[in-house]
Amino acid sequence: MSTKNLEKIKNWNDASLQLRNWRDDNVRMSKETLDLWTAYIAPSINRLGDEKWLVYEQVFLAALDCQNFTIAEDCLAALKAQFSSSKRVKKLRAMRYEAKEDYHSALEIYESILEEDETNAHVLKRRLVCLKAQNRINDYVRELNEYLKLFQADHEAWLELCDTYLNEMDFAKAAFCLEELILMYPHNHVYQQRYADIKYTQGQFDLAKTYYLYSLKLNPNNVRSLYGLLLTTANLKSSQKTKEGSDNTKLNLWAREQIEKKYNDVDSDKNLIDSVNSLFQYLTIGKNEK
Repeated sequence: MSTKNLEKIKNWNDASLQLRNWRDDNVRMSKETLDLWTAYIAPSINRLGDEKWLVYEQVFLAALDCQNFTIAEDCLAALKAQFSSSKRVKKLRAMRYEAKEDYHSALEIYESILEEDETNAHVLKRRLVCLKAQNRINDYVRELNEYLKLFQADHEAWLELCDTYLNEMDFAKAAFCLEELILMYPHNHVYQQRYADIKYTQGQFDLAKTYYLYSLKLNPNNVRSLYGLLLTTANLKSSQKTKEGSDNTKLNLWAREQIEKKYNDVDSDKNLIDSVNSLFQYLTIGKNEK
């Protein structure tokens, strides 16, 4: 939120309404939230009635983001006094330890919550965050796989596992993660393109070409898929039969034309266009071979 928009907030009512809108929209405006809390809300928190507990939690999270532990402790103390045995408040306590990089204490609290509720998705995710923050990659991958056994439709978790496998150069397992995502979201052009990227890296150019083409069918403006198609057809040119080679030549030239059009449409810098054209000399087949 810009300073100009904050200047429109003139009183307690404006501030409380803005905080409510951010909660409803699931927007995390941490610095701005603390500014409104300090200037308007904190002195008259009881005017909110029962809504104040939601505001305490919202401000607590904002304070952790900004490393303002004084405000965080005040909010947490109010929540603990009202909800002394709440699992949600216990999770907030653990998040405070996370913010202070005391992951051992945070994990102890998360484990105690999971002993009572082993399918608590939020706590399972927080535990994963702790493992990743400590760079315990093997434990992180194992626990993330266990999480996905419980929540197989969590596409963000599949993406996270895919990225982790890619960082570890385990392309086969990363491809499996994207296959799961494609099954869930067959019309997502980015998943199709990312799967093609992995298959290209593995040297499976025919399969990569198929998925680049399908990605472009779903979204003709996916420039990364156009470049992928250009690279894939260039790599296939020397290993295909006559008819297949002809098809690859046509696809290669079409991809080049589409990329050139994209750059011309946005009035790109001449030096950038020259660099792209220089790249095309090495990746284009057919046009310079006639």
